[in-house]
Amino acid sequence: MGTRQPIVSVLGHVDHGKTRLLDCVRGTSVAAGEAGLITQHIGATEVPIEHIREVCGPLMKGKSFNVPGLLFIDTPGHHSFITLRARGGSLADLAVLVIDVKEGIKPQTIESIRILKQFKTPFIIALNKIDVIPGWRSETNRPFVLAERAQDPGPVDDLNQRLYRNIAKLAEEGLFAERYDRIDDFRKTIAMVPVSAATGEGVPDLLLVLIGLAQRFLEEALEAEEGPGKGTILEVKEERGLGQTVDVILYAGTVRKGDRVALGTRNEPIVTKVKAILKPKALDEIRDPRDRFRSVDSVSAAAGVKLSCQSLEGVVSGAPLRVIKGDGGEALAELDAETEINIEVQDEGVSVKADAIGSLEALAYEAKAAGIPIRKYGVGDISRRDVVEASASNSVFNRVILAFNVNATPDAKEAMKSADMKMFSNQVVYRLIEEFQEWTAEQKRLLEAEKRAEFSFPGKFMILPNCVFRVSKPAIVGVRVLAGRIRTGQKVVTADGRDVGRIKSIRSGEDAAKEAKQGEEVAVALDSVTVGRQADVEDVLYVDLREAAAKQLQAMDITEDERMTLEELVRIKRKESPFWGM
Repeated sequence: MGTRQPIVSVLGHVDHGKTRLLDCVRGTSVAAGEAGLITQHIGATEVPIEHIREVCGPLMKGKSFNVPGLLFIDTPGHHSFITLRARGGSLADLAVLVIDVKEGIKPQTIESIRILKQFKTPFIIALNKIDVIPGWRSETNRPFVLAERAQDPGPVDDLNQRLYRNIAKLAEEGLFAERYDRIDDFRKTIAMVPVSAATGEGVPDLLLVLIGLAQRFLEEALEAEEGPGKGTILEVKEERGLGQTVDVILYAGTVRKGDRVALGTRNEPIVTKVKAILKPKALDEIRDPRDRFRSVDSVSAAAGVKLSCQSLEGVVSGAPLRVIKGDGGEALAELDAETEINIEVQDEGVSVKADAIGSLEALAYEAKAAGIPIRKYGVGDISRRDVVEASASNSVFNRVILAFNVNATPDAKEAMKSADMKMFSNQVVYRLIEEFQEWTAEQKRLLEAEKRAEFSFPGKFMILPNCVFRVSKPAIVGVRVLAGRIRTGQKVVTADGRDVGRIKSIRSGEDAAKEAKQGEEVAVALDSVTVGRQADVEDVLYVDLREAAAKQLQAMDITEDERMTLEELVRIKRKESPFWGM
């Protein structure tokens, strides 16, 4: 049993140079052909060990490897990575996380890190764009260890400062990283390789680290699995002369022309027959080949291939592929197990929808970590039924749909216009969670504000000297709010518990006000009060509270001054009724 090549996925924040780095590895120009220079489709490239030896040059001297090469997957983003599953985990054996040396760690970088940790995928970091460091003198395809020796001290210091800023940020995510040539134990420390995708500098080091890690730590996992082929569908495409085809990563076994295969869909799997197997040449890109594909009779793992089949109706990206032998029972059972979704649900919670099983599970994983209960989940666009079911919840916090990389159907959009629910949509899972949490916090604040407006809160104020504007009917006096707040319509009592009527109005300067808060000085009109009799200058008066309100307030989140004022009022009330407020 031989060793297959490891599958290496390339991830990172948009425009940090993922595809350009791969262009540099294989000598292509795929990035230049992408719309807006941003990867639009998932690609795959086979890089044989002979090419790696040629690129690495003197770095490979004296080293031997059993690994036959590397199979790179280039994705439009981290969300594509999580749709590519194998046996319920990540399709990738290894990953390269690309970070722009100038921009550092960005939102999609963090997202990629969290996903790699979730799937327990070992990875290294390509610290890209070292050629833009001021004063750095770059040479095409030169190993970084040689490039550093040729630099002046200033650019080297600049690079080290940027490198350690990124190492510190990674530590905040619970990761220990170091420059690859300074690492003693690669099992405990993530290797960081400075590179330039523009010039190829550092790329030999990157390939050497990847092939070395695969050889040293993954050799057992990379044993070529014989038997019926097992793969994951990258994309479903229309090809001239072939009709619909599927780009597939074959990660185990063999697929042959004429084989019956089971393919996953959004519903029941379909069984069809392989009409043709098309394989790109080594160093060629499956999504944008320079040369024509070679038609082959069979292919073994690991490989990126294009399959033409009798029927591909309903097949989706990220779905599994199984070659069927015999009655197909075992293959279909495996396929069912791989497409089974295991997400913990609660009687009350939010609804979540995503574009694929992997991304749905990633969203559920982050939701659980954030303490967000899930009541309903599903793969595919948001339907009218999803909207109706979400809006039926009793809690405003559960009348929510979290949507990852999916759209709402026209019926759903129409239903949302009148539905009492909220939808959050984002292509970054943790940002989707954060947006929901921010909205939840704001809703709680608004609800608390509504509660506070519904009943009286503790408050006390003092009648100011030289501020008696009318003695009675009603008395109009200037006051300072000492604690809490006062509102129009509230009953007022003295420090010895005597009732002195209500606050008829509050004015701040020329303007009427509904309330006044701690520290404010306002004029109040008090009915049933004659200054000098029921109340006098410098008297402290308290907002009178109903006993039920006082009990509720004791359990609520009120300020320290409000709580002290409430305790003072309780003492005043208990002079007449010893158990008041208990």
